[in-house]
Amino acid sequence: MKLEVKVPAVGESITEAVIGSWTKKSGEFVKMNDVIMLLETDKASVEVVAEKDGVLTITAQAGETVKIGASVGAIDTDGKAPAAGATTSAVPAAAKTELAPAPATPAGRATHPDLQAHMSPAVQRVVNERGVDPSTVTGTGLGGRLTKSDVALVPASEKSSAPAPVTSSAAAAKVTTVTPVISGPTKQGDIKRVPMTSIRKKIAERLVQAQHNAAILTTFNEVDMTKIIELRAKYKDKFKEKYGVSLGFNGFFVKAAIEALKAFPAVNAWVDGNEIEYHNYFNIGMAVSTDRGLMVPVIKDADLYTVAGIELAIRDLALKGRDGKITPGDLMGGTFSITNGGVFGSLLSTPILNAPQSAILGLHKIEERVVVINGKMEIRSMMYVALSYDHRMIDGKEAVSFLVKIKEGVEDPERLLLEV
Repeated sequence: MKLEVKVPAVGESITEAVIGSWTKKSGEFVKMNDVIMLLETDKASVEVVAEKDGVLTITAQAGETVKIGASVGAIDTDGKAPAAGATTSAVPAAAKTELAPAPATPAGRATHPDLQAHMSPAVQRVVNERGVDPSTVTGTGLGGRLTKSDVALVPASEKSSAPAPVTSSAAAAKVTTVTPVISGPTKQGDIKRVPMTSIRKKIAERLVQAQHNAAILTTFNEVDMTKIIELRAKYKDKFKEKYGVSLGFNGFFVKAAIEALKAFPAVNAWVDGNEIEYHNYFNIGMAVSTDRGLMVPVIKDADLYTVAGIELAIRDLALKGRDGKITPGDLMGGTFSITNGGVFGSLLSTPILNAPQSAILGLHKIEERVVVINGKMEIRSMMYVALSYDHRMIDGKEAVSFLVKIKEGVEDPERLLLEV
């Protein structure tokens, strides 16, 4: 019995996908729940598994765009797994003949004179210095050309018997007409073109769309991270022991952002045509860098989480992103986003909105700097923070006040616990 392998539905708005890769080969025996194919949609990568045991036949190749529900292969459930220790089918004699290595150049045979003439300047210099007749040396380079090693390995007897180019008018004439030939492209011309993945194309479209459709402005502030760092140092071991995850800084910033969103609801809203859509819930998107591009999976109802719960959610999303298991559902529903370029060493940036959202918070690396505290200079651990926002609906005063609210919460962690 043959069971069709079909492209599964991966989201209500998605009508097609690209076959990213097949993890199994056509003719290979697969077991139920084995991952056989990776689909790339405009939102995420999706793994497709075998529904039954059997022999896989592939009818659509990697890179093809396929419709949802289309058949891309089949599994023959009557096919049997190869016996333990069994080898693949024998290679036909004809194939063996084709795969046999070409016979080696007979010893002492000289390279074709036309190829001998195409020596690089470095090889030509060694030939001149050693007084070697290039017509007596077998080249091992590309197309039979001479290399420096070929000339350097010429025995002394051959070297002494070879005519010196400087005393031979014919050889001298030959040397003067040598023109170095580059067999491949230069570095300036070494170009590689590959098609964009569906995810990368969608990321590009959304970023351009955000720039075109919103009046984006960015405001900055700096946060004294000293208290958070002291709190983290004090409790990180107990936190890791109890929750199984490291105590980071993102959890505190998410909590601080939620309190700021409650105080300034416009930052948690967006423009929809001629209306403003406000949200009475807090779905926080956390930007995650993956091999397939930047994704922003969402922590739904983040206001219901503790700092530990937020750290666990962030860890799970990061692992899913790394393993290519983020689903379209993980990326939907966000009302506000946070991106942390500091993990890559970014000191300052102006993040782009994650449309249709109206604002995004950018975090950066922590640096010790000299600041003035109560009239005295002190060394503090400081971080620049940035808020990019849609100026069509968020005024500068709101944006600045929002960022100050986050600054106050992070610099005074007790406020986050008391939600004041």
